Amino acid sequence: MLYALALQESGAQVRGRLIPWPWTLNVAGQSYRFADRRSACSALLQALQTVSAKQVDAGLGQINLGWNGEHFAHPCEALDPYRNLAVATALLLKHKSPDSDWTAAAGRYHRPVGGAPAKRYRQAFAKHLTRVTTPNLQGMKTP
Repeated sequence: MLYALALQESGAQVRGRLIPWPWTLNVAGQSYRFADRRSACSALLQALQTVSAKQVDAGLGQINLGWNGEHFAHPCEALDPYRNLAVATALLLKHKSPDSDWTAAAGRYHRPVGGAPAKRYRQAFAKHLTRVTTPNLQGMKTP
């Protein structure tokens, strides 16, 4: 489930495959992918000088630094894959209610107030979740 979330948030095509990309930023609605953590950190710090932290999402789970920046000791810590996914997990769990499924929780992760953007996100997330949880039988021989 977390892999599906990371694909949805930071997925990038690399050699013909969609993979989560840890050095992804979204600044004021524009996505940026960097070759390494150092470059992403430099761009992140520059972005925080020019726009509100509420307009900056970072890392595998695209954690919004305005709403959730307190989870990181330093803004660039959001680019650490393990730390980013730990925060994403905590946020996802916060949005999971006993009477809802993980797709609904993912929609609230993306947009807590719901609405059409959350619905679109849930639909895209569900496709990723199905893809990563369905066995790929292509090329397998039957006994």
